Amino acid sequence: MGLAREYGDIAYYKSGGKEMLLLSHPDLVKEVLANHAADVVKGYGLEKAKKLFGEGLLTSEGTLHDRQRRLIQPAFNRVRVAPYGALMAATADRMTARWREGELLDAHAEMIQLTMSIAGFTLFDADLEKEAAEIGQAFVTATELFDTVMSPLAWLWEMLPFGHRRRFQDARARLDDTILRIIRERRAAGTDRGDLLSRMLTSTDGGQGEAVMSDEQLRDECMTLFLAGHETLATAMTWTWYLLARNPAAAARLHAEVDQLKDERTLTAEHLPRLRYAEMVLAEAMRLYPPVWMLDRRVVKPFAIGGYLLPAGTITVMCPYVVQRDERFFPDPESFQPERWTAEGRSSRPRFSYFPFGAGPRQCLGEAFAWMEATLLLGSIARQWHLELKPGHVAGLSPSVTLRPQGPLPMIPRRRRN
Repeated sequence: MGLAREYGDIAYYKSGGKEMLLLSHPDLVKEVLANHAADVVKGYGLEKAKKLFGEGLLTSEGTLHDRQRRLIQPAFNRVRVAPYGALMAATADRMTARWREGELLDAHAEMIQLTMSIAGFTLFDADLEKEAAEIGQAFVTATELFDTVMSPLAWLWEMLPFGHRRRFQDARARLDDTILRIIRERRAAGTDRGDLLSRMLTSTDGGQGEAVMSDEQLRDECMTLFLAGHETLATAMTWTWYLLARNPAAAARLHAEVDQLKDERTLTAEHLPRLRYAEMVLAEAMRLYPPVWMLDRRVVKPFAIGGYLLPAGTITVMCPYVVQRDERFFPDPESFQPERWTAEGRSSRPRFSYFPFGAGPRQCLGEAFAWMEATLLLGSIARQWHLELKPGHVAGLSPSVTLRPQGPLPMIPRRRRN
């Protein structure tokens, strides 16, 4: 934020001995992520990221990425994912039923457990709720160490058989054990259980009719989808509850909307058209606190942007957190205003002024899936509960793989009696 304010839309700086350009205007974001997508690859720390995610969609490049995206994309067809809606809402109803009126809870931990359980069912058709605490801790450990993995001194701890290296390896091993076990059990059974893994197991390339993903490639894709399916969504939901607690007028309008569905037993994808304000609340929460808060690309073929020629090797950085708080596109940018997200409001702004799911050919494959899940979770929980922030608590930022709140987010659930 400081760089953008002081130096404008193109700001040069160095990090870890590498030359970086922070691009903070929608037109510049469009140039890199869309117009010159073929001239750039994932940038700073890509090889380090592969230590956790392997060669999944998040980290793969070139023909491998294009092939994997082509194989996986059919699994995220809107028609195919719509049936998951009822499962998502029912899981939220079941898990929040154990909340106790007035009993302090960590909203972030609750959202992680909820979204992990849903990811387990939708990705693996597996009940990970029983393992959620252990798997969740492994994922937290791995992601918290991610900054260390990507730091300029990473070579030092990689040489040491203890400390950060051991903790990271143990966490990754726990995740690998779970995911590879499920993949091998499913491949041995040979049955289609209707989940995303089944569709990837049976994906074919070029009409040959033969499955083309190895266990290792499936592991990498599952790890990536697991991150997208629970970590980013849990973070978005956590910030949403935080902002609603600090903006009672918005919370009241949300409750008024969901109260119109109070006679529905369980929400489904068919209820989404009646949850428009809930969607606006989520859009505004992800504007202020985008889970994926920074994107970078390394130039491999020189091109000009904003009057400057970018030589090969230049790292361009695009930060949704910065662009989405720019008063040129979002007046009074620090305020929480879901009303920005009417159809008229959306059309009044540049397309690339808002990109929490990325943009261009590498835009998040599961964006529609994420919107459906987040909206149904928000609507389902808001029908039953109002979450109050612990008096005096102000959430800090912990920017790592995702933009988590710093430490627990203490909130007090109040049962709604509508």
